[in-house]
Amino acid sequence: MTIDRTLAKAYEPHDVEKRWYAAWESQGCFHAELNNGKPSYSIVIPPPNVTGALHMGHALNNTLQDILCRWKRMQGYNVLWMPGTDHAGIATQNVVERQLAAAGQDRHDLGREDFIKRVWQWKAESGGQIIGQLKRLGASCDWERERFTMDAGLSTAVRTVFVKLYEDGLIYRANRLINWCPRCHTALSDIEVEHEDAKGHLWHIRYPVVGVPGRFIIVATTRPETMLGDTAVAVHPEDERYADLVGQHVRLPLIDREIPVIADAYVDGAFGTGVVKITPAHDFNDFEVGQRHGLDQINILDESGNINAAGRQYEGMERFAARTKIVADLDALGLLEKIDEHALSIGGCYRCKTVVEPYLSLQWYVKTGPLAERALAAVRAGETRILPEQWEKNYYEWMENIHDWCISRQIWWGHRIPAWYCDHCGAVTVAMDEPAHCCQCGSDELRQETDVLDTWFSSALWPFSTMGWPEKTAELAAFYPTSCLVTGFDILFFWVARMMMTGLHFMDKVPFKEVYIHALVRDAHGQKMSKSKGNVIDPLVIIDEYGADAFRFTLTAFAAMGRDIKLATERIAGYRAFANKLWNAARFTLMNLEGFTPAHEGLSGLTLSLPDQWILKRLSQTAEQVNVALVEYKFNEVASLLYAFTWNDFCDWYIELVKDDLYGSDAVAKLRAQTVLYTVLEALLRLLHPLMPFITEEIWQSLPGTRPTSTIMYAPYPDGGGYIFDAASAAQMEQIMEVIRAIRNIRGEMDVNPGRQISVVFDCRNEGDLAVTRVGERYIRTLARVKEQLGAINVARPEQVATQVAGGIEILVPLAGLIDVAAEIERLGKEIAKVRKDVEMFEKKLGNEAFVARAPAEVLEKDRAKLSDATEKLAILNASLAKIQELKPSR
Repeated sequence: MTIDRTLAKAYEPHDVEKRWYAAWESQGCFHAELNNGKPSYSIVIPPPNVTGALHMGHALNNTLQDILCRWKRMQGYNVLWMPGTDHAGIATQNVVERQLAAAGQDRHDLGREDFIKRVWQWKAESGGQIIGQLKRLGASCDWERERFTMDAGLSTAVRTVFVKLYEDGLIYRANRLINWCPRCHTALSDIEVEHEDAKGHLWHIRYPVVGVPGRFIIVATTRPETMLGDTAVAVHPEDERYADLVGQHVRLPLIDREIPVIADAYVDGAFGTGVVKITPAHDFNDFEVGQRHGLDQINILDESGNINAAGRQYEGMERFAARTKIVADLDALGLLEKIDEHALSIGGCYRCKTVVEPYLSLQWYVKTGPLAERALAAVRAGETRILPEQWEKNYYEWMENIHDWCISRQIWWGHRIPAWYCDHCGAVTVAMDEPAHCCQCGSDELRQETDVLDTWFSSALWPFSTMGWPEKTAELAAFYPTSCLVTGFDILFFWVARMMMTGLHFMDKVPFKEVYIHALVRDAHGQKMSKSKGNVIDPLVIIDEYGADAFRFTLTAFAAMGRDIKLATERIAGYRAFANKLWNAARFTLMNLEGFTPAHEGLSGLTLSLPDQWILKRLSQTAEQVNVALVEYKFNEVASLLYAFTWNDFCDWYIELVKDDLYGSDAVAKLRAQTVLYTVLEALLRLLHPLMPFITEEIWQSLPGTRPTSTIMYAPYPDGGGYIFDAASAAQMEQIMEVIRAIRNIRGEMDVNPGRQISVVFDCRNEGDLAVTRVGERYIRTLARVKEQLGAINVARPEQVATQVAGGIEILVPLAGLIDVAAEIERLGKEIAKVRKDVEMFEKKLGNEAFVARAPAEVLEKDRAKLSDATEKLAILNASLAKIQELKPSR
């Protein structure tokens, strides 16, 4: 594309972002070539749902991945960032079902085949909008290789894995307890169940002891309707209160069924009465207890959550209506002891919000134990590292206590299970292709399983299925195992662990060498973002308002390892100011590079000034530290280092230090300053590029001269080497800067008018310190606004001076005639009184126990921050007052 080498007065990100992303894509900058001789680096994107829109979790996750990929490309790696989307079975089916409902239809009106065609049509028209949103963020994925979990290649991989696991005896069918949505009529994984705290009740019910008239056991429950399926009551084996009842029976109220009293260590004797009802068909813990004691499993619900025939007189009633009726009937019979208020965590379907039921159902399962053993060993052996390391412990706990994985779902959209039932002999045939005959009896009376596979089943194959497995492809040879996976902690088990199991089983290698677990993005008060709370920040709105680079830099700056991000729009505005600072520094540089052409030999042959030596040393240090931080996934440190170098070192110091050379008549000094200015800005843009790709490309393309690559994306990433500087000269410049800071501090503390020139006296400890003041005189005069300076060893001290120390140099600023000491004391006194009043007010407020107990957490956090700020300000004011009072003549 044609390069415009001028920069607009103000940075407007939207045109720049749109223009450069289109250029990168059209030039194939994101595409990984095969067999290009470069070392490989690969990442697979956690595939977002095809129904999804970009949220803060996506924004953080993909910003961090993009930083790694851009950094590695610039280091000379052949980078594959594999993109794609997940078919999101339940979520996508619900979207299309809602469309049908709006037209007065449901999926059964269409039938399975036509409904699936309708879903594919929806995907073609509306699915995948998140891909365009990721592009707006700047994600440099290899879009030419974009995959979908239901495309033809991945469907073949899914079927191959299912058949192989079945043949290996690792897939089976069983009647077990699962999460069930009565509205969607399907099993759900644990991650598809969203829990919310709610106010509920604890009903205490009397169960009569059989053969002991007048004796009852009191059982507490939060779900009294499930008592219809009780098959025992349990006590702790060491609970002496009920020792005599173990082995006896109680009569189940309303149903009049005798059930045993059993002893099991699962029971918490300190909770409630120490007696729990056991309902194996409707509670996960009870199911396990039932298995240990050989209890019956009585399912009392149908698929819609209504009471079935097992509930006798309550048959046909909706479950919550039945609860109300059962409680009323118990009360009428004198069997309701009491009702307590009780806090609950209620699980709802993540799509329709219907309360989920533990439900006994015939489902397909993966036997995970044998697979988990190898996945555990791989992490223990260091084949895969999980960072931060604290998550390895969670990984071990989950894998050591793993349960078999329910992989069947009772919906239509998804990978249909490749199993066929024989209506003649009842045998099951599992095959890659539709069989013509039963594998047992040869009958052709076959019907395919109607269930589809859990969405996570296809996602578990993502690292190798996206690269063409089960074929032996060049992509697999070049890029598997992948280098790194960046993901959230919430899917460490549901996705990461399952990829480990399948990768090792089918590829005989771990799927990734490192896993980086990032934290959550919360609101400014540390609350989880949710639509119900009204605290959701939309990334697209942020990009529209502040630009993608400022947004990306903000996320990076707060992405401290293991610590959640508290995000406020004010912080993003602050990093937009950083982008503007970079832009203005670049404009200043370009305005002072007119007629300048970078020499091929660069800095060699130039006699560098002290500021030049110092900035090159800082550039080298910063580049080295940034690379170390990237290797260690310390993204916030990367942002902090680059922010400090850009704003403080380059803009606030170096540009100011070289202005005299740029504006002066000395052509040699000007060329030297131009060369260093160009060198530092160009390297800085490369350092910043992975974090801020758009603005850096725009400025980089505007720099004079020619460069070996057409885009900054492939320019070498600075590693800190190659910059020649004299360490002693750089150290001397640092001491000069320390003197300038000290003088500026005095001016600030004494409230000296910024434009007023002052005199300074330096009391030096030795000749070396004295030399610093002389060598640095031109910089001290310019940057500290000094009109006259005097320096000596053991100098005579003037009257009424303000002092600061910089190494072995004491800086003395005579204040006579510079400030009105009495007026300044009066001004500070008034300011101190005002701030002290604020401190006392907040201390009183936060010392009020009633207020602290009642106030929302965000209000308390805000008030504590205000108290901290006011306390700090008061300390500074008091210190300034003390210094000025020392100047007041004694009477």
